[in-house]
Amino acid sequence: MAEHGFSSRQVCRITGLTARQLRYWQQTGLLSPSELTAGGHARYSFTDLIALKSARRLLDAGVSLQRIRKCLASLTRFLPTTETPLRELSLVVTGDVILVLHSAGAFDAISGQEWVLPVADILQEIEALRDTDTTLPLQWELFEENIEEDFVEGPHRLNQG
Repeated sequence: MAEHGFSSRQVCRITGLTARQLRYWQQTGLLSPSELTAGGHARYSFTDLIALKSARRLLDAGVSLQRIRKCLASLTRFLPTTETPLRELSLVVTGDVILVLHSAGAFDAISGQEWVLPVADILQEIEALRDTDTTLPLQWELFEENIEEDFVEGPHRLNQG
């Protein structure tokens, strides 16, 4: 089984990491190789490469190693069925925040706070307010025109162009 996988040298060439970074990450448990040879040499799988490349991209985006560690610890707490977040999840860095993208939306990787609000829910709340507020009919009409243009007609215009 020692002949399977990628050597540390190959991993460094593919990911752009230095040998020192790779050793440090392995020693500190940030990312470990899938297997070790009988001689104790690291062998990395393709999914290991994905995780290493993801970590490298986070570093390149300005995320500190400490923040990456905190992110990984939080994600394993929020998503206990996710064994290796950098391999299994889509992460996006926006400013100081690392977002996890998933089918239900996006959330902050460290705090768990949801970032994407479903537009349909917002529209329902607005309609409920409109039905109960009779003091500002002109403002509601103007608001409805903007909502209609931005959220209903907007996507169709984009698809037609």
